[in-house]
Amino acid sequence: MRHSPLSPFRGWLALGVPPALAALAVSAVQAQQMADSSFHPVVAHPAYRSAGPLVLIDQAHRNFHTAADRYRPFADLLRFDGYRVEGLDATLTQESLRGAGVLVIANALGAEGPAAYDTPAFTADEVQAVREWVEAGGSLLLIADHAPFGAGAETLARAFGVGMSQGFTQDTAAANNAGNPTFLRFTRDNGLLSNHPITTGRDQAERVSVVQTFTGQSLTVTPGATALLAL
Repeated sequence: MRHSPLSPFRGWLALGVPPALAALAVSAVQAQQMADSSFHPVVAHPAYRSAGPLVLIDQAHRNFHTAADRYRPFADLLRFDGYRVEGLDATLTQESLRGAGVLVIANALGAEGPAAYDTPAFTADEVQAVREWVEAGGSLLLIADHAPFGAGAETLARAFGVGMSQGFTQDTAAANNAGNPTFLRFTRDNGLLSNHPITTGRDQAERVSVVQTFTGQSLTVTPGATALLAL
């Protein structure tokens, strides 16, 4: 087991990537991932029968996932659950966020190629606008995968007390992976999947028992926060 100096968590390895490989790495990820066009969500008991909260999915920051592309199955699932979903192609401001209940930002980038590894995706004004919007009652779902996506989201995450390692996460313990250190398994049996309304659901049919991820990055959170997937 190797330990990283970047975090007190045990059992993971955070690795940096030489900038020369940045363009190749991002291109490889893009080539490997695409939306499942055959996915047709079924929601037996929608959270909202009609006119649910408005969910905005950010599409203005070189986002790897957008409502009409790689996050289309996610957007469809939300719509079947009664939410209204729109892509947001504008700068993040109080005006552009007005009326929204949830803002989803998935894998934003501040630049293309090697510069993506050290360029924030959001301006200081955008960070302040989102922070004030959340303080006023909005809900932010911020997704940042392994490098280089941590660099893009780091300034926004820091505004909410979340630290991003901006590397890659692996776990070499056999009980915590699916035969590959980058295939991370979080289960109730290994104690790495936390109890929370998100993981327990409204009833047994919605209860989550196993989550498996592919690498990603490690995070640090402020006291009082809940880590759903622990390392």
